[in-house]
Formats: sequence, C-alpha cells, structure tokens
Amino acid sequence: MGHWFSRNIVEPGKLPMLLALTSFVLTFLVTRTVTRLIRAGRGPFKNVSSGGLHIHHVVPGVVLTVLGGFGAVASDRHGVGACVFAVVFGIGAGLVLDEFALILHLDDVYWTDQGRKSVEVVVLTAALVGLTLSGFSPLGVDDMTADERQDRGTFILTLVVNFLFVLVALAKGKFRMAVLGTLIPFVAIVGAVRLARPGSWWSRHFYRRRYKARARSRIRTYRHDRRWSKVRRRLQDLIGGFQERVPGRGSAPS
Repeated sequence: MGHWFSRNIVEPGKLPMLLALTSFVLTFLVTRTVTRLIRAGRGPFKNVSSGGLHIHHVVPGVVLTVLGGFGAVASDRHGVGACVFAVVFGIGAGLVLDEFALILHLDDVYWTDQGRKSVEVVVLTAALVGLTLSGFSPLGVDDMTADERQDRGTFILTLVVNFLFVLVALAKGKFRMAVLGTLIPFVAIVGAVRLARPGSWWSRHFYRRRYKARARSRIRTYRHDRRWSKVRRRLQDLIGGFQERVPGRGSAPS
C-alpha cells in the first residue's frame, strides 16, 4: 500500500490535490453538521455576527481560498508549502461551495429548495477532483495513445471534438452530463445526442417550430425527473440536512 501511494500519489505530485480534496470534503461535512446543530438549537455553536450583521461562512471561505490558491501557485508542488496551502484551499473551497446557492441567488436560500444546488455542486466537484486524482485527463486525452499524442493534428482535433460535445450538452440544458463529460467523453456524447431539456438554449432556438420534438422533450424530461428526483432529494436530505426544518430558524447559520 505504501509503495502504491508513493508511486501513484507522491511521485507524480498529486499529494497536494489529495490533501485539498480531503480537506474540502471534511470541511463541507463538518460545516453541515455545525449548521444543522445551530438550526436545531443544540450544542455550543452560534451564528457569527458583527454589529448586527450576520457573517456567512462563505466570507472566511473566500479569504482562505484566495490565500490557498495564491500560496499553492507560488509553491513547489512536491514541497511542504504546497501541501499546507492545498489544505487551506480545500477548507476555503468547502466553506464557499457550501453556500454556492447563496452566491448564485444573492439571497439567503441555505435551507430552501434552491439551497440544494450547494449540495449538488459540492458532490459534483468532489467527484470531478476524485476522477482527476485517479488518472482521468480532461476531454478524454488520456484515451489517446502515445503515437496519437505525437500527432499534433489528431491531438487538437480530439480536444476540439470533445469540447464541442460538452458545449452541445450544456446548450441542451444537461449541466451535470456536460461537466462530467469534460473527464468522461462518453457522457458528453450521450448528453449531446439526446433531446434537449425544455427551456434550454437549444430547445428555444431549434425546437421552436418542431412541435413533436418539443412535446417528446417535455415527456422525456417529466419521466426522467419523476424517476430520479426523489432519489436525488433523499441523497441531498441525507447530506445537507434539509429534512430538519425548525420553525423560525430559516436563516443560514455560519
């Protein structure tokens, strides 16, 4: 195990990324636990305020992310400094993305349905970093042979084609598939060839007069959401604690 860790993590310089991912996940889990305790009125934890102003934990998160990011850039990725700044960055990123929905909506939506976006973004980020850490390269470059990488034309063409699939998936309203498709091209291809979601850019511009395609799109989206929304919401409730609703405690604790 030690030999594998040294060969696959330490020697390629992936230790800072592993530390950043670990601190990111742990920070998110600890933060969610603390905020749930504050909301339930348990334990010694309280909201942080200054002069009547509630300070959300995204504020120290931004500071730590900036410090960790600049520190990591200025450090040697094989040195101790890179590991320390990676942990700082991971902690900051965990605090920031835990309140991603608040930043997106510019409103205190921490415990609302809109606040579930924070959990989705955190899970998606952890999955992407984990895939990168395990050896996946963006846009399927890792699938190319050494000879293909030597051929500059093939290399560039592969990047462009895969990137176009990602853009089409985004245009069709398939955000999760597009993001995962940056590391797993097959996912982006599936999102690109399937019908667009209603209300997406692709649907508004290409289905305007294609009434049958628009109707099929609505039916497929309805069936997909009915099949997976309950599973997704249960997972979000388990991770984010949305089931613990206490009257009069709707603000996002810090």
